[in-house]
Amino acid sequence: MGREAVLEKVARLERRYQEIDGLLASPSVASDYVRVAELGRERSGLEPVVGAYREYRKVETALADARSLALESRDPELVQLARDEAASLEARREALEEGLRLALLPRDPADERDVIVEVRAAAGGDEAALFAAELYRMYTRYAQGRGWNVELIDVHQTGLAGVKEVIFEVRGKDVYSRLKHESGVHRVQRVPVTEASGRIHTSTVTVAVLPEAEDVEVKLKDDDLRVDIFHAGGHGGQNVNKVATAVRITHRPTGIVAVCQDERSQLRNKQKALTVLKARLLDRAQREQHQQITQERRAQVGTGDRAEKARTYNFPQDRVTDHRVNLTLRHLQGVLDGGLDPLIEPLMADERSRKLEALVA
Repeated sequence: MGREAVLEKVARLERRYQEIDGLLASPSVASDYVRVAELGRERSGLEPVVGAYREYRKVETALADARSLALESRDPELVQLARDEAASLEARREALEEGLRLALLPRDPADERDVIVEVRAAAGGDEAALFAAELYRMYTRYAQGRGWNVELIDVHQTGLAGVKEVIFEVRGKDVYSRLKHESGVHRVQRVPVTEASGRIHTSTVTVAVLPEAEDVEVKLKDDDLRVDIFHAGGHGGQNVNKVATAVRITHRPTGIVAVCQDERSQLRNKQKALTVLKARLLDRAQREQHQQITQERRAQVGTGDRAEKARTYNFPQDRVTDHRVNLTLRHLQGVLDGGLDPLIEPLMADERSRKLEALVA
């Protein structure tokens, strides 16, 4: 999008911002609390881009003054100062212009939402299960580093401290905007502990990141749900088997199932299972609406085959490669300890770049 087009669009947003201020000052609107709340949210969304646009205009004015002074002054020292000032203002203007361009990009409405993350061992047997457990630990560490909250919903453990499947919730600021790029097939290459010959083994784990659904987006009818209560098993000691607290909810129209057995309370397990079910139903509805996918969940995780991959973790070479942005990093252990930002930031930048290209087109 060219400069003139950007400035024209932002100018329209500023006029709308001023219009909202006028409406909020109107007695007829001020008495309508619902309308005030709607306008307040719209104004809040416009405020950053309007503030940047007003700063841009100030810089434009200062730049014109500096250029004029450089041309009109007969004092060599003053001319040089004006030229230096103009150069600095030009750089500032370019930065503000790029910021305005990015501010016009359509924002994913789910970016601010909490998420349900599902990590599943795919190809590779026990080695895939071990790596699934390591990815769960990686995401937990990353969430802790950002001050997010993580709650385990369901886990199916295997021998050797592996997991066949683990489902957990992550809550915090802008969680989906950062974690959504983790969806896909994660491939690991290393020598398994059980491999006596030292042969490198390739395994895969699938990751699905689902934004949590709002109640207004997914309506569940009681008649459409089958709720089964059973005794929890696995971790938690003998107490988990004393009382039937685990919950399995089946959505009859779609056959989608959600299970939670991590909590000691049947009510909490049911609430968590419903959260997972709503996220899966929202994911399904969105994919059907956009007609981008014909097979359940394939867009996020593929089939789990070794040939399909979003990222590769190569232990012998101490590297992590994200194939979507052709980025390779060293210090693999640092990534597995939660240092994901060097991978996530380029993916977010790539998303912005693709949106800009679509906006120009």
